[in-house]
Amino acid sequence: MDTRTQLAEPSPPDPAPPAAPDEPQAVRETLEDYTLRFAPRSYRRWTPMVVATTALGGIAYMADFSIGAGIAMAHGTGNALVAITVAAAIIFITGFPLAYYAARYNIDLDLITRGSGFGYYGSVLTGVIFASFTVIFFALEGAIMAQGLKLGFGLPLWLGYAVSTLMVIPLVIYGMKALSKLQVWTTPIWLLLMVGPLVYLVATDPGTVDSFLAYAGTDGEGSLNTASVLLGAGVCLSLIAQIGEQIDYLRFMPPKTEANRRSWWTAMVMAGPGWVVLGAIKQAIGVFLAVYVLSEVGPAAATEPIQQFRGAFDAMMPSWLVVPLAVVLVVISQIKINVTNAYSGSLAWTNSFTRVTKHYPGRMIFVLVNLAFALILMEADMFSFLNSILGFYSNCAIAWVVTVATDIGVNKYLLKLSPHAPEFRRGMLYAVNPVGVTAFTAASGLSIAMYFHAFGDTVQPYSPVAAVVIAFVLTPVMAFVTRGRYYLRRSGDGIPVPLLDAEGNPSAVTYDCHVCRQTFERPDLAACPAHDAAVCSLCLSTDKAGDHVLPAAPPVPLSGT
Repeated sequence: MDTRTQLAEPSPPDPAPPAAPDEPQAVRETLEDYTLRFAPRSYRRWTPMVVATTALGGIAYMADFSIGAGIAMAHGTGNALVAITVAAAIIFITGFPLAYYAARYNIDLDLITRGSGFGYYGSVLTGVIFASFTVIFFALEGAIMAQGLKLGFGLPLWLGYAVSTLMVIPLVIYGMKALSKLQVWTTPIWLLLMVGPLVYLVATDPGTVDSFLAYAGTDGEGSLNTASVLLGAGVCLSLIAQIGEQIDYLRFMPPKTEANRRSWWTAMVMAGPGWVVLGAIKQAIGVFLAVYVLSEVGPAAATEPIQQFRGAFDAMMPSWLVVPLAVVLVVISQIKINVTNAYSGSLAWTNSFTRVTKHYPGRMIFVLVNLAFALILMEADMFSFLNSILGFYSNCAIAWVVTVATDIGVNKYLLKLSPHAPEFRRGMLYAVNPVGVTAFTAASGLSIAMYFHAFGDTVQPYSPVAAVVIAFVLTPVMAFVTRGRYYLRRSGDGIPVPLLDAEGNPSAVTYDCHVCRQTFERPDLAACPAHDAAVCSLCLSTDKAGDHVLPAAPPVPLSGT
């Protein structure tokens, strides 16, 4: 092969041209915690269980209590519990391949999406969907915190919204290093405050369990029926995109070896798809607490976590301690999840913007953008129509996650129509891959139409099921029709060192990027067609002229055999 497109061995590159004006900022910020790029082995010094604890710290959000309570108020305890279980099963199954791929190959969900059926630019749409998820749930958690500040300090809601938004900014600036410490130290306190009241109520007043199980909903019916279960499951499935936030931590897992095999798998399952087990338990607790406080506060306020825990604490401790403890719980929970929402949202917005404009604006800009959008939603009182927002949004999130999970689990591992090794670099991928884009567009479009009664009232509750089925079926069908030819734009990246080492982990061999002059590990680079040197993935993304992008050299289409 021409020496301009293949490197002989890792070595210092030729003198590099001057860096583009925005590259120093891009390099400085993205090397804080490898924003927008592969997370190298040299940075991943945490043990599997530290990564898992940090990732699970983001599950401290209070929205689950509201979601479970809202479903129960509308459809009764029985329908709510079945809906929660159905949604949890779907989220676990679809989250498993995504979490494994992230932990094994150390890339975030956007980078996974690029090479799993969407293409280099095709995944921009799903990046915006994920960013929207972080905005919606930041606003939801901020609203819950504002309710707590109003109860505890008499703060007007509009001011509470602003406080809950602004206090996150200092915490989210420093990325994974700061977030890991925050999550590890606050998790025991949060668990004690959340679980303690439930255990006390059940132990001291078993009748609360009977009332909880017998609750029939505000309409007084409450009997199990498919429509109610699916409507409730659709709301719960809006959380399916939470796997993206889990992956933002899981990408820092250490290499999987024989020595850490057991702890690696345990951490991956716990912090990956396993997050939904804790989420489902919290939703069920939300139903329990809402039924417990219902007679005192009414059905509207019963969905507010601050009222739920105020009522629970009131049964077990002096009155002067009730409100302060309830406020402490809400504030800790809000901080734990909203630093994750702000962090993950800024990554998603920045990633999409950088690819489209070929300019890196700085992650902090999109931290502020994310927070501004969330504050607008809070001030618009999104909490009052929460279930409607989540029911609509879940159709888009389901279509995306199921499409990517199917491409990994079915197209890559079963049918072998999709390349097994991860790929995310510009020049290596086609701009758009019809496999994922078609499956996602059809699944989300048709399910949204069903949700808005386009096909009648009878099938409206089945919109989340339609999103799952259409995405699951169309993804392998499109891969078979295209014979996998639109996954890779070329078969090699010009670097002879294998992408993966002998144990299947991403190679730790390093090269210097001849544009930004920084050292990166093998998976983050490709050869430069104009120089006998390597270029990192971010410099490829910001290359406006395309001088460093490898030319197309289509590989032989995958046959599936």
